[in-house]
Amino acid sequence: MFTLVPFYWMLLFALRPAGSTSLVPWPVTFEHFDTVWNGMGFRTYFTNSVLIAVLTLVSVTCFALMGGYALARFSFRGRRVFMLALLCTQFVPGAMMLIPLFNIFRTLQLIDTRWSLVIAETVFQLPLAMILMSGFVKNVPVELEESAMVDGCGRLRAFLAVVLPLLRPGIVAVGSFAFIGSWNNFLFALMFLNDPELQTVPVGLQTTIGENTVDFGALAAGGVVAAVPVVLVFAFVQKYLVQGMSAGAVKG
Repeated sequence: MFTLVPFYWMLLFALRPAGSTSLVPWPVTFEHFDTVWNGMGFRTYFTNSVLIAVLTLVSVTCFALMGGYALARFSFRGRRVFMLALLCTQFVPGAMMLIPLFNIFRTLQLIDTRWSLVIAETVFQLPLAMILMSGFVKNVPVELEESAMVDGCGRLRAFLAVVLPLLRPGIVAVGSFAFIGSWNNFLFALMFLNDPELQTVPVGLQTTIGENTVDFGALAAGGVVAAVPVVLVFAFVQKYLVQGMSAGAVKG
């Protein structure tokens, strides 16, 4: 119940008229949503966030599948050190990567493009995604692949026909984390995107906060708009997410 209080407070400010002090959102008004959606550009911010989050989801999931499979199925020199290095990257704050990434993107002329954000998010999220995916791959018996290869399948065909369908909970779990991580990221969007037409929802929320005043109604309505996709993602993938996390907890 305690964790629901901030959500109720956000809905209260978003749905009650400006200047009201009522603790119940009545009469209900949608003027704040109209302000942020049509007047403050959240329609554009929302579209940009969805596009960048979906591209990040696809990129992270594809690379995590390849990397996680290699870590789980192949033995090579330095594998444990490589896994440790992947784990250690999670202790590096995103702020420390800003200057190197900014210089790289400026050299490649990717500043002020959506691809800069997709690449930065992929680089930041991929190590953990590979570790998680390797755990999911280890839970798929290698004998299934060997049986498929005995029947004439190559390794790629055995992976696509046998392993990939069994990795569905893991793919959903990794993809969900990638989508939500990209959707919520504020720092990279603020640094790499200057054009207002390319900005995302987290940066758009900042525009509701003035130098000396805060439009609480618009800020709360923007918060609701930002929270809806995350809630919908969890509602649709909850079953797969629980299965995936349970499977990944068996082997690491």
